[in-house]
Amino acid sequence: MTEATTYAGRTKYTAERSQKYQQKKPGKHRAEMRLIDRAFALIPTSHHVLDAPCGGGRVTVHLARRGYRVTAADLSDAMIEVTRETLANNALDCRVEKQDVEHLSFPDRHFDTVVSFRLFHHFPAAEIRRRVVQELCRVARRYVALSYFAPSLSTVKRKWREARKPSKKHATPLAEVETYFTNCGFRLVKDFAQLPIVHTLHVALFERYEERP
Repeated sequence: MTEATTYAGRTKYTAERSQKYQQKKPGKHRAEMRLIDRAFALIPTSHHVLDAPCGGGRVTVHLARRGYRVTAADLSDAMIEVTRETLANNALDCRVEKQDVEHLSFPDRHFDTVVSFRLFHHFPAAEIRRRVVQELCRVARRYVALSYFAPSLSTVKRKWREARKPSKKHATPLAEVETYFTNCGFRLVKDFAQLPIVHTLHVALFERYEERP
């Protein structure tokens, strides 16, 4: 098997895991959506947004409620079903497609903005990270909002635990993330963190160079 087919994030979301993934603690969910809001405060609500991967549709629903036109996409059939159910329960009509973030079928610059939340930390190799960023940038006209796990105190604790049980969550320095985007013609607008140094989860907003006002 190649590296593209072996990392856990591509295969672990069975029907049971997909339902469980949606059961976030309310406080954690609100904190994560506040992080999304901080990035999207810089993005016009007129934008057509691609949420990839959409997981169970948490970000899709959150942005659609704020007035964005959102297309949701995921590789997992189970996650797609959960997203459709979540959208129906919230009386929202968003397009949902099966897509592989490493090989998106959308045309170049098809979406105004692309958001990819809680995926990047699954990638165990730089080549996968580079390939995914390239695809996200290809289909984005102006912005890409990407979440990633930055080295932090949480990372130190995780490495200590890995001595006994290896983790499948991979931290990536912002400088490395920036390099992938710079090579695709995007610049960093701003990096957002739940709590710098202490928390691992960040959302970085990138903008295409020639789309700057």
